[in-house]
Amino acid sequence: MKILFVNPDMPVTCWTMDKEVDLAGYDALFPPLGLLTVAALLPEEWDKKLVDLNIESLEDRDILEADYVFIGGMNVQEVSMREVISRAKKLNKPIVAGGPLLTHEYERFPEIDYLVLNEAEITLPLFLEDLEKGEPKKIYTTSEFADVHETPLPLWHLAKLDRYGANLIQYSRGCPYMCDFCDVTSLFGRRPRTKTAEQIIRELDSIPDIESFGIIFFADDNLIGNKKLVKQELLPELKTWQDNRKTKIMLATQLTITLADDDEMMTQMLEAGFGMVFIGLETPDEDTLALCRKKQNTKRNLIDNVKYLQTSGFEVMAGFILGFDNDDEGVFDRQIEFIQESGIVMCIIGLLNAPPGTELHERMERENRLLDQNWFFEGATNIAPKMDSKVLMDGFNRTVTYLYNGEGFYNRVIKFLSMYEKPAIHKKTKPTNSFRKYVRASILIIYRLGIKNFDRKYFWKALLWSLKNKPRHMPVAAHLYARGFHFREVYSDNAYKGEKLLEEMKLREQRNLSISDTEINQILKEVS
Repeated sequence: MKILFVNPDMPVTCWTMDKEVDLAGYDALFPPLGLLTVAALLPEEWDKKLVDLNIESLEDRDILEADYVFIGGMNVQEVSMREVISRAKKLNKPIVAGGPLLTHEYERFPEIDYLVLNEAEITLPLFLEDLEKGEPKKIYTTSEFADVHETPLPLWHLAKLDRYGANLIQYSRGCPYMCDFCDVTSLFGRRPRTKTAEQIIRELDSIPDIESFGIIFFADDNLIGNKKLVKQELLPELKTWQDNRKTKIMLATQLTITLADDDEMMTQMLEAGFGMVFIGLETPDEDTLALCRKKQNTKRNLIDNVKYLQTSGFEVMAGFILGFDNDDEGVFDRQIEFIQESGIVMCIIGLLNAPPGTELHERMERENRLLDQNWFFEGATNIAPKMDSKVLMDGFNRTVTYLYNGEGFYNRVIKFLSMYEKPAIHKKTKPTNSFRKYVRASILIIYRLGIKNFDRKYFWKALLWSLKNKPRHMPVAAHLYARGFHFREVYSDNAYKGEKLLEEMKLREQRNLSISDTEINQILKEVS
């Protein structure tokens, strides 16, 4: 049996880090962990091939040589996924598909032959059993959650790992919190299910040439969902693993602001190699946090918490949302003031969205506020906001423009570096780029930010400050400059897309016409 795995293209967003990855000389940030894990669930004797559209093209011969085309992905990959499905159907190849997008919205994809939904550890064996009998069904689903102790090691050899700037593994699934805009609990449950620490060490050891990656990202929605196991099992084993290595590996993950409440865990994480953490802060407004059930962010001083993490040795990257029902026209200035004061250099600002499977989606449906649109970039939304749409879009664009153009961005770099001290273990990490790539990246950063950019004076101010006051942190500063360049380009592009889509939506509203996904995609292609 010959199986073709196709990872759909990921459109450029803040998360793809395209500009930073390009500066570093790579083609994409991460390999497709999900598909590589699914591949390991198939019979060992089957012939397997992976085509990742984020680094390479899909040829007709790839499809024709396969017995089945396996595809999966997230909402943001829908456009590319549909293109792959169309090509496979034209070539008469059966499609097996799953992933978060299809688990919640499989009805929108009637052309897919076999839908293997929810967690593959449960549903894929059922499909394989029926396939062997010659009686495969259209849909395989389950209300149960997988035992991740049984999750196999990813088949890394299928991926062209030298073309990715980082790699990723997963320790847990599920989150104990119930933020109303998040679909994690509907997909993976409220009780975090964790792999054993020994499993994680085996996964890390299975990654070929692990030292070549800039970061190993723990792709958990909340790494510290089960704090007891993390502190008693995972972090001690990771520390031992790092201690036994001559060259240390930089780790990163997603978690909650509650990390700042636990000094012991903070120390353990730093000793285990974690340096960068992404935290969903969403908004500085307490009433709004309560409204969206982000209770873990309430009854605390968020700025003090963030500063405490950063002075302790963590680089905090954070997510923020605009367009909550409670938001007024002053929210844009409050977000800017909060972010500038906190010293969070890398902040992802998005409009509120209601993914299928969330409490917010159900409420928006009841209130008849769901839009038919399914576009995915930071300046887009699928709900009708209470704030005037133009006021919201103008405020969003003003916010991200200030945060990533000129003085606002480089002042945050200086503020962060002035309070940050690199943990001892991170001083023993090996530069991932070859000397040639390092020189190339440095030249490109100086050219694009220090010569070509209109606000280059702020770049030089920050660079000279760093050289004078924090010369040991120049590698950190360099990656912040590169990532900031990426975010600026993304938000500039998204502002243009958002304005065009808003114009089209207003025009359709006046004519009492709807706008289809196909038309939206065409508009986005025209303005890209």
